[in-house]
Order: sequence, then structure tokens, then C-alpha cells
Amino acid sequence: MTLAIGGAVLLGEWGEAATVAFLFGLAEALEAQSLARARRAVRSLLAVAPETAELIDPNGSTRIVPAEQVTPGRRVRVRAGERVPIDGRVLVGRSAVDQKSITGESVPVDKEVGDEVFAGTVNGDGALEVEATKPLRDSVLARTMTLVREAQARRMPLERSIERFSAVYTPIAVGLAVALMLVPPLMLQATGQSADWREWIMRGLVVLVVACPCALVIGTPVAVVSALASSARKGVLVKGGQFLEAIGRLRVLAFDKTGTLTLGDPSVVEVVPKVPDGAEQMLRIAAALGDHGGHVLGRAIARHARDQQLAVPSASDYRAEAGLGASGMVEASRYHIGSHRYVDQAGLCEESFHASIDNAAQEPGTAVVLSTTDGPLGWIRLADRPRPEAAGVLADLSRLGLHSVMLTGDNPATAAAIARELGLTDHRANLLPADKAQAVLELDAQHGPTGMVGDGVNDAPALAEARVSVSLGGIASASALEVADIVLMADDLRGLPWLVRHSRRTLAIIRQNIALAIGIKVLVLLLAIVGLADLWMAIAADVGTTLVVVANAMRLLRPGDLT
Repeated sequence: MTLAIGGAVLLGEWGEAATVAFLFGLAEALEAQSLARARRAVRSLLAVAPETAELIDPNGSTRIVPAEQVTPGRRVRVRAGERVPIDGRVLVGRSAVDQKSITGESVPVDKEVGDEVFAGTVNGDGALEVEATKPLRDSVLARTMTLVREAQARRMPLERSIERFSAVYTPIAVGLAVALMLVPPLMLQATGQSADWREWIMRGLVVLVVACPCALVIGTPVAVVSALASSARKGVLVKGGQFLEAIGRLRVLAFDKTGTLTLGDPSVVEVVPKVPDGAEQMLRIAAALGDHGGHVLGRAIARHARDQQLAVPSASDYRAEAGLGASGMVEASRYHIGSHRYVDQAGLCEESFHASIDNAAQEPGTAVVLSTTDGPLGWIRLADRPRPEAAGVLADLSRLGLHSVMLTGDNPATAAAIARELGLTDHRANLLPADKAQAVLELDAQHGPTGMVGDGVNDAPALAEARVSVSLGGIASASALEVADIVLMADDLRGLPWLVRHSRRTLAIIRQNIALAIGIKVLVLLLAIVGLADLWMAIAADVGTTLVVVANAMRLLRPGDLT
């Protein structure tokens, strides 16, 4: 552009030079403003943490302090309608909290005593007292802001390719312009014809203007930053443009089972009493023992009994045997609960009961036996349940052309049952962490680019081997934010098919921008060579193309729904 303006001035074309300078300055300003707007979309999304907090002193008085001064263990009051200033745990109160600034969830989440809340989220109608669990600088919001800033700095392969192309393209364009200024008039003079040097120099200057790669270069970064911003709005944290590109190119997605395709918590799926109508009494006794102990299966039974609105008695003289079971006094009688082996070793099993419990052991999940000192009362089977959205998400991914595979360390019977329930045709069981990593490599070799979806804590080898790794539960898991390339902050699998579509849409818009920029430049370049385009037409075409590709890229700021 400098060469073109200087050339026009030397030729005395002051009007042309001024027009080029003005329109080029306008184009540069529009480019800068567009990119800044896309970046502001992320900053405004994440810069939501309040600057102050209402600190509760040990004597019960309150005072307003800067949020960064609240240390772990201190209590703060969050009034109705206020933003939560720190990550913490609810000590007093109950309310619905709007978490969409972090997770993208459109519906507020109910919070009560013991629940976690996060800095930057908005309290609903109830007042809360919150105990800080970490300083503001280590909050989920702060870590997310840092990761988004780093993501903006990482360039996707397609963007780097465009820059490499421009580095070669620019000197070629300048050389072509110089050749157009010199070669035709020299050839005409060599053949004895008169040459209008002014005309050919002007054509070369037009080529210089047309060849400016502004539209070609700006279209990709605006699209990438806009796409990253809209992903963050939906609670899908993408750590760089390269991962946004990679997720759209995948052919296979491998899923961990527990905590990813399933809820990760056992639930009661079957209660089989020895005598008819004995199910409720069994649940009451088992829940009493489960309340007293700390085992995950016992807590699940107690939760199920209360969900059934059963009156759970208290237990006393509780005795636990690690890895086997426990016993305790409930309503003046001693009961034993645990594995079939535990009850059998205690001499409380019966021959007729063996076949029944052995059959239960063949079903997915874990069977827990309840017995008195006189013999077994029956058994309760617990199993992990699929996430409510998992089957629909897997079907959606299949429609998008992705092959889904479940990788699990569970036994084949449990894995097959979950796979059937989810509609999966491909699963692999009894896998150690190293086996999962090897399975990812095999799937990549057989089917093409393979990604891995895990819980961010386990499956580290498989996540590392995948082309792109996706983790759930980012809002509660620090490791999820650090381990994975992409984090579904709302712990919702529906973000996956949305992200695949979003990635493919981003790539499509970038390709549209490239084709548009090159196509218009080639057209005007041909017109310039034959003398049908002048400087102001060239700069107008360049500015117009820049405006079009920027507007096209900014469409990605409208992300659409997850569903």
C-alpha cells in the first residue's frame, strides 16, 4: 500500500493517492475493531467476578473488603441478586444460582448447605453464607480466564498456513506488479512501438493494491476468536484454535464409561426379598446400616430408601469388616450386610439362597446381601446408571458421521449391559489405563483421527494419546481444566455434538472467506492487467472484501443452542 500511494504521488495522481490512503486506513481500522470486538466478547463473558465481598468476622459483624483478600476458611454473605465473590461451600441458606457465566446453563442450579458455589455466578432469591475454599486467584473463573487468554494466543494449523502463504504471496505480488510496470513497455519499445510508461506504471500500482492480503489474513483470526468466544458462552472451554479445528475432523470418539457415559454413582436397581412383601423392611434396615457406615454402596441404599419416603431407623453397635461388609443393631436385632462371601463366611447363608445370589452376580452391578442371625433376608442390586443425555448424544454423534466406542475397566457383562442401554455397538472391557491408551492408538490407525472423552482425573494415558481430549466436570475439577484440550464446564455431554457442528461451521466459514478473498482478488487482478481497473476501484474491492469476510466470521459469535 505504501508503494502504491508513493507511486501515485510521483505520477501526480493526488486524488488517487488520497483515496487509497483513506480507504486503506478505514479498512485497517475496521479490521482492528472487528478483532477487538471478538476478543471483548470473551473478556466481557468472563470478567464477571465482583471486586468486593461482604466478609463475616468471627464476632458476627460484617464488613466490605476486596474479594482478593478473602482467604480460605473465611465466611462471606451473598445477598439475593448479588454475584458470588469467591469459590466456596454453602454453610447457611438455600437459593438458586445462575451459573451460565461459567457453564452456559440456561437454568439456575439449586444450592443448599454443603453445595459448592463459584465466583462470578449470580445468587437468586435466597441469602447465602459461604465459606471460601480457595483464594480468588485460584477460582474456576480465574483459571478459565487464563486458559481462554492462552487459547487466543494459540493459532490453529489453518491460520498458520494462511500466514505462511501470505509470507510467500506478498513478494510474488510485488514482483508481478514490478514486472507489469517494466516488461510490457520494454517489449513494445524493443519492437519499435511507442510505450505509455505512465499507463503501465499505473496498472502495476493497481496490482499492488489488489494484491494486498488484508482480507485473506484477517478472515481467519476473526473467525477463530469469535468461535472461541461463543464456545465459552456455551460452557465449552476450548484451549486453542488447533483443538477447535481438530474436533471437527475426528472420525472416532472413545468414551470412558464411569463418570462419563454414566453418572459415576451406584443406584439401587433391584430389591429381591426372600419373603413376599419384604422389600420395604429390607430397605429400611439396609439404609440404617448404610447411614452408619461410609461405604458408597451403603450411602446409595440409604439415599434410595429416603427417595422412597421410607422411615429409616437408627443403628448401633456398628462393626465394619473392610472389603466384605458390616453388621449392626437395628430395632433390637443384629443384621449383617455385605457381599455373598461375607454372609457365607459368617455362616448365615442357606443352600437354597446360593443359586439366587449367584444368578444376581451375573447381572450388571453389585449384589449386596442382607441377613439376620437366622439367615438371609434377600439381596439388593446396585449399578451405575447412564447419564440421561448419553444415549441421545451418541445417536447425534452417529448422525454426524462419528463412530463412538466405550472403553472401560469393568467386567464384560456390565460393559455389555451399559452399551446395550446406550445403543453402542462397539465397546471394550477389562481395560487397564495403559490398555485404554493402546485402544485409542488402534482406533486411530483403523478408522482415522480419534478423540478421547474422560473425566479429567483418570484415563490420563488415553487422553494424552488422543488427537484431541475432552473432559467433563470442569466446574468442579481443577484437574479437568489442566488435563484436557476441551472442557465441558457444565458436565453435560450435549456439548459434544454441538461442538462438532460448531467446529465444522467454523472451518466452513474460514474456507468461504479464503475463497471469497482469493476469488475477488483474481478477478480484479485480471481487470487491472488489461487496464479496466484503476486505483480507487482496487482499494474499494479490497475494503469491500475485508468487510464481507469479517461480517461472515462474526456470525460465529451467535452459537445457537446445545440441543
